[in-house]
Amino acid sequence: MPATTANPFRLALYWLGIQAIWGALLGISLQSRSIELAGAAALIWYGRLATGGALVAAATQVAVGIWSDSRRKRNSRRMEFYVFGALAGAAAIAAFYDARTLLQLAGAFFALQLALNVASGPYQAIIPDFVERARVGRASSWMAALQSAGNAVGALAASFIAPARLLAATLGALLLATCAATTLHVRVLTLRAVAEPARIRITRPFVDLFISRALMYVGFYTLLGYLLFYVTSVFGASSLEAARRQTGILIVSFTLIGALGAAVAARPSDRLDKRLVATAGAAAFIVALGCFIAAHTLPGVVAATLLAGLGWGIFLVADWAIACRVLPQGAMAAAMGVWNLAIVVPQIIAPALTTAVLQRLGYANSSGGARVAFVLALGETLLGAAWLWRLSRSAIGE
Repeated sequence: MPATTANPFRLALYWLGIQAIWGALLGISLQSRSIELAGAAALIWYGRLATGGALVAAATQVAVGIWSDSRRKRNSRRMEFYVFGALAGAAAIAAFYDARTLLQLAGAFFALQLALNVASGPYQAIIPDFVERARVGRASSWMAALQSAGNAVGALAASFIAPARLLAATLGALLLATCAATTLHVRVLTLRAVAEPARIRITRPFVDLFISRALMYVGFYTLLGYLLFYVTSVFGASSLEAARRQTGILIVSFTLIGALGAAVAARPSDRLDKRLVATAGAAAFIVALGCFIAAHTLPGVVAATLLAGLGWGIFLVADWAIACRVLPQGAMAAAMGVWNLAIVVPQIIAPALTTAVLQRLGYANSSGGARVAFVLALGETLLGAAWLWRLSRSAIGE
């Protein structure tokens, strides 16, 4: 007999495997592989690869989300998308770390974006598919916590596992194992009834939530994308390997404290105005960016990292809980695919905008370029937090 109560931890476990790969690549490996293969042109090539991969992700999520919702209407649990993404993703991650030319690196990275986004759009509908509305905040906190934990695991792996093939095997095995754990749980759950027809409705609250989230993630990806370059300039790392380790430790600290922030925000996201919870998290993140800009010593950088992680974890829980209320229940995967463009599009905007500003100001090859990037991130995040308040209480079901 199908189970009637979903286990939020087991539902969220696949997110750990997916986010471990992004924690490894977007925080460390894409930058370091660009440096290895492009040399002095690494900043430019990093921007091109990040932009191209995000375009692949955007197209994939929307198309697969619509397809997934049509399958959901026929009582599919969307497991076929999870499994394909894990299998193809494990193969693509191996190709990424084995690439010997920039062309091979680009092909592997784009294939990885395709594979994981085939899974991600359908997977992000897992909470409304199986969790009752009264438990959405707690379920969202598990998604946010395991996202942070996955990013930490990926950053640790990329920082301390030197053999490329061993690193690829570790990440691929984690992806497959977490997919199996979530899929085995989902297959025995009862799907929640969907009253609405399976179609997307783009409402004003949907648009406002999208814009707010997109601005927040432009700031986040600017911080993440330029952190290795910031560490190199602040600490004067003696080698690329040393810079990777230092950056990895900061990302792990960020993501682990982010899991704590997610835990702290679980009950408030069910009981309080979710806009207040999201804004509190955003405010902490904004203050942390100011600390990064001002810091010149290790204690200052560590403090900024911990505060940023705490704020981001809180924001993620409230953001996810708001989305589960605002997005149309009968077209959740397609809507999540569109909503998730608010993560994907910033992966295009952040490096493109930052590169343009650095070139305009003459900081493209300067040690101060990363601080300029963080100034941009602060402004982007502040605007995103303010935009969230265009959503009314009634729009988010308060």
